[in-house]
Amino acid sequence: MATTGTVEVAVFDVLGTMVDQPGGLRNAIREVLTPADEATVDRLLADWEEYVAHEEGRVARGERPYANSAVLDREAVERLAGRAGLTDPDAVELLATANQRLAPWEDSLSGLAALARLFPVVGLTNAGRATLLRLNAHSGLRWHQALSAEDARAFKPADAVYQLAIDTADCPPDRMVMIAAHAWDLRGAQGLGMRTAYVHRPGGDAPTDADTFDWRVGGLEELAAVLAPFAPVRESST
Repeated sequence: MATTGTVEVAVFDVLGTMVDQPGGLRNAIREVLTPADEATVDRLLADWEEYVAHEEGRVARGERPYANSAVLDREAVERLAGRAGLTDPDAVELLATANQRLAPWEDSLSGLAALARLFPVVGLTNAGRATLLRLNAHSGLRWHQALSAEDARAFKPADAVYQLAIDTADCPPDRMVMIAAHAWDLRGAQGLGMRTAYVHRPGGDAPTDADTFDWRVGGLEELAAVLAPFAPVRESST
């Protein structure tokens, strides 16, 4: 159930919310390991995701120094390559940089454009700066500002990452909306007072019955329609 009051800035998760990360990484694994059965592809993808999540957790606990997403992806892929018997360095490089070449969801470009007509739109992602730059260029995502968690030397859901968006926008958090396909991400933003909108995506982290997000929608164009009444009133130029 939505709250009331004006929204001034829309902040978007990128990986999984705006681009199909699980599908893109699966395709990359298939490309370098042809032929590979789907069970093998799924297992290798799960190993990759689990390794990155584990290392992000170690960073959060202070058990290792901060390393950006590209470093963690490369470490994960090198482990994956060893288990899969992949020795071609070009194939390893292709896999390690796969997060730079993810495809947008069908409604991402049109939905982002619709929301950009209502609010300043900001990307906020755990992807490192260089990965984010190349991903935006490949996918066609167009932001008013794109922020990497690398600038906070942390990973969502650390408070410092959401604070980066709040400070950049110079806006009260209750006038900002965090948009994501991951309930854990929205909970992190909610903890700093941001409003929240869950967008369903395959492979996302769905809300539980206990979650109290402001909006829940099936896609970005639906979200633009839902949020339109909360956009600031713009003065007429006439």
